[in-house]
Amino acid sequence: MRFGDLRTAVLIILLFCLGSSAQSSDRQILVYKKKYIMGTVFEIAAYERSSEQASVAIEMAFQEILRLDHLMSNYNPESALSHLNQSAHFHAEKVPTDLYNVIQQAMHFSKLSNGKFDITVAPLVNLWKAALSGESIPSVAQQQQAQACVGYEKILLTPPDQITFQCDCVQLDLGAIGKGYAVDRAVTMLYSLGIRNALINAGGSTIFAMGSPPGKSGWLVHLRDPSHRVDPYVMLNNESVSTSEQSPASLLGRDSAGHIVDPTTGQPLKTEFAVSVVAPTATLSDGLSTTLLLLRPVQGKSLVSQMPDVSAIWVSPKAQIETATYGRHILFGTKL
Repeated sequence: MRFGDLRTAVLIILLFCLGSSAQSSDRQILVYKKKYIMGTVFEIAAYERSSEQASVAIEMAFQEILRLDHLMSNYNPESALSHLNQSAHFHAEKVPTDLYNVIQQAMHFSKLSNGKFDITVAPLVNLWKAALSGESIPSVAQQQQAQACVGYEKILLTPPDQITFQCDCVQLDLGAIGKGYAVDRAVTMLYSLGIRNALINAGGSTIFAMGSPPGKSGWLVHLRDPSHRVDPYVMLNNESVSTSEQSPASLLGRDSAGHIVDPTTGQPLKTEFAVSVVAPTATLSDGLSTTLLLLRPVQGKSLVSQMPDVSAIWVSPKAQIETATYGRHILFGTKL
């Protein structure tokens, strides 16, 4: 479950408070817009002396996110990803540059995690979606059949823009990295249009902070705390944070399937942790948050130790905390 709750509303209220205190001294206006894209609400708040310039830039950023949704959606049968999933089996398929780039970056996470992060998990995800919606649990035979289709090594990338699936049932799901990539592209769009201080929020699960509010050192972002006891937070400046957690047990029973499936076991991941990752780009924080959730703290901290400028925190409902800090410091609102 990507993190999105009332913190989003609190975040926007905070932005307006910051804006009202800063306008008189810096003459910068806070412009805020939101749009439903990629199955979630994207919010962009930007400071600029010209509200018209900021408004136009935000709309262009939304259009860029919408363009990428048309490329990467696995719900739209006309998307470039859907076409790839239908036609690239044992055949080199030419794809748009952005789709090639995001798949290439996803492959990097797969190699780093020895397959724990794997965008070919789509057959397993589709199989367990039925269980998540209340249907019967997939049989062992069904799980094994779907798992045989999974494996990032079944993807062949041929630069600069061709992809081949070396298995007849491979399918890709970019849900664990696509929003982060879209946020990064939106950041690039805002920069190109002269915006230097803005916050992009993709449903609360991935956030990128450009610059800082007037008179501030960074953007204050509270992180996911399932214990409601430790209140982790960061001050972001030209950085991103993403959060991942497994969906909770449904009313149908405590053993009901979650939406994050471990490709190495073929079954939904069982963990109580929520993981937040601070990184230089949204693609990196988005992909890593899911990767570290799947790896769990011990292996996850080992992976983060190899990554400069990256920090991560695992928090459980019982306030068990694990951290790996090699970048931005994660602070706590409650004394531990």
